[in-house]
Amino acid sequence: MKVTVLGAGSWGTTVASLVAGKHPAGHHPTVLWARNPDVARMVEEEHVNADYLPGFSLCPVLRATADLEKAVADADILLVGVPTQGFRQVLEDARRYIRPWIPIVSLAKGFEAGSLLRMSQIIKEVLPGHPAAALTGPNIAREIMAGQAAAAVIATEDLTVAAAIQQVVSRGLFRVYLNHDVIGCEVGGALKNVVAIAAGIGQGLGVGDNTRAMVVARGLAEVTRVGVAMGAEATTFAGLAGIGDLIATCMSPHSRNRSVGEQLGRGRTLDEILAEMHMVAEGVKTASTILELADRYHLDLPICRQIEGVVKGDIAPIDAYMGLTPAGRETEPG
Repeated sequence: MKVTVLGAGSWGTTVASLVAGKHPAGHHPTVLWARNPDVARMVEEEHVNADYLPGFSLCPVLRATADLEKAVADADILLVGVPTQGFRQVLEDARRYIRPWIPIVSLAKGFEAGSLLRMSQIIKEVLPGHPAAALTGPNIAREIMAGQAAAAVIATEDLTVAAAIQQVVSRGLFRVYLNHDVIGCEVGGALKNVVAIAAGIGQGLGVGDNTRAMVVARGLAEVTRVGVAMGAEATTFAGLAGIGDLIATCMSPHSRNRSVGEQLGRGRTLDEILAEMHMVAEGVKTASTILELADRYHLDLPICRQIEGVVKGDIAPIDAYMGLTPAGRETEPG
């Protein structure tokens, strides 16, 4: 298959390099589209992406371009790794060049501001008739580039399509599983970022492991509650797209959302933190989104509500952590 990845951030570049490595030189190349021509040139000529994956060499047969038409015109499958706030616009810009019926796979984790749509729903709106899927799971880009074992989930209603995508993106120690619960997989991938900010705040404040584990576990309960209300299956949140992704994002020092929380816990302002970040921490915007979902579905989400208050600047991190633990009103599990 001719594979194109849109978005040359750390994860888009990692997926493109993985997929490119499955095709010997001279066969259909995998193409990475970068909005920045300098990044595209760096990937194409130097086989590195120093802006997003410093210290790693990319597959030498990976091609790159800043020309959107050139990137997508011949693609048999399109993987979209741009941040959620630019997701719809990139699809709309590319729509006239995309061949009919090819699968479109989201690599992004989040909701569209305002509409609260998941990325697969945006794909269906902008590109009706195209199979829409999501690739998600506990995937820290730097670890995968270093050759460490990892697993992900391909989520789409049509498991025949999912199996075909699975063959494209699986490689070596990067193992991909199938899941038909698209809602659950996308909700888990998006909302765990808010819990990761909570875990990071705890790290920054110096709380104990017991406290952070409690917050992560109860945060998972809140994420599950939202997902089930939206039509997801509860069992999805016990797998890679749920607790797996949550653990990786809450514990890894490479997690952008955990890092934001940690710096907030150390007393820095959100504006200071974001001004220094080269990549997007989706959980900052998702913190407000999750409360809109809570109001829509009449859900009580005490941890997420505290984190939204911290992100908005209404609650000090130390005060928020006093409210991050529900006062025994609920029973386990749930």
